[in-house]
Amino acid sequence: MAVYTEVSDEALTAFLALYDIGTLTAFRGIAEGVENSNYALKTTQGDFILTLYERRVRKQDLPYFLGLMEHLRGRGMPCPLPVRARDGRNLQELAGKMAAITTFLPGVWPRRPQLSHCAPLGEALARLHLAGEGFAMTRPNGLGPQSWGPLLEKCLPQADSLLGGLGGDLQGWLADTLAHWPRALPTGQIHADLFPDNVFFLDGKISGLIDFYFACTDILAYDIAVCLNAWCFERHAELNVTMSRALLRGYQSVRPLSQAEIAALPVLCRGAALRFLLTRLYDWLNTPEGALVTRKDPLDYYRRLRFHFSVSGAAAYGL
Repeated sequence: MAVYTEVSDEALTAFLALYDIGTLTAFRGIAEGVENSNYALKTTQGDFILTLYERRVRKQDLPYFLGLMEHLRGRGMPCPLPVRARDGRNLQELAGKMAAITTFLPGVWPRRPQLSHCAPLGEALARLHLAGEGFAMTRPNGLGPQSWGPLLEKCLPQADSLLGGLGGDLQGWLADTLAHWPRALPTGQIHADLFPDNVFFLDGKISGLIDFYFACTDILAYDIAVCLNAWCFERHAELNVTMSRALLRGYQSVRPLSQAEIAALPVLCRGAALRFLLTRLYDWLNTPEGALVTRKDPLDYYRRLRFHFSVSGAAAYGL
């Protein structure tokens, strides 16, 4: 469920009067997503998405997110374009929240990733990294390595209730990952959350990259590690090396990786798995019963982490 803030007819009418996008013909909530409230808008000028930013998105980060989407769209990337109101702003207030309208992108996200998705995904990710060059704004990764220790500390008292020994495993894995974290790899604008539900396909080709609300300025190859974790593991956490090889080859066909990036791939994959394990674990332990949010199993990423710590080099991922 992803409608946390209800919008009255009167408030919506007043809000849409700020824009030059035609007359409203349909309006409904969108159930997918977990961070913000999203609505599908249809007007006489076309389809749009209305997003109300909830408490987990900081107001001061919104200009970066929306500006990055505008920059990437201007460089030819298939991402939503924020719609500017008559006053020139791409942010307005609605129902007590900051809100934006973006263009609608056609396509369907893959419920179960297939090999055919992986090379196009890698190519699109590399194009995104290249297209991000020249964007003047920066944003630190709020869920980067500096956040993992404090997040784990919050989870430790209850971690073993989910799996015996989980807390101790995570402490050891975190210490090892931070000790080997690379410090001098190429950086730029990254998506940082390019899971299957944020990638649309149409007629076998990528038609949309959405949900840039974790985007930040960080290690480019970390974005690859996020995608390897999200796209290339089977249901029982076995890496599908054919898929990972296709993703990596797709990426390198657009932006070749340096030897340092290749060497760092295992530790970057460990870090990406830790990031999502810890945020899922925190939500699992702290989401109240009956909340309209579907909790995601942290142990999916525990099993991925075990794999990443079993490998000694990038060859395990198909390089």
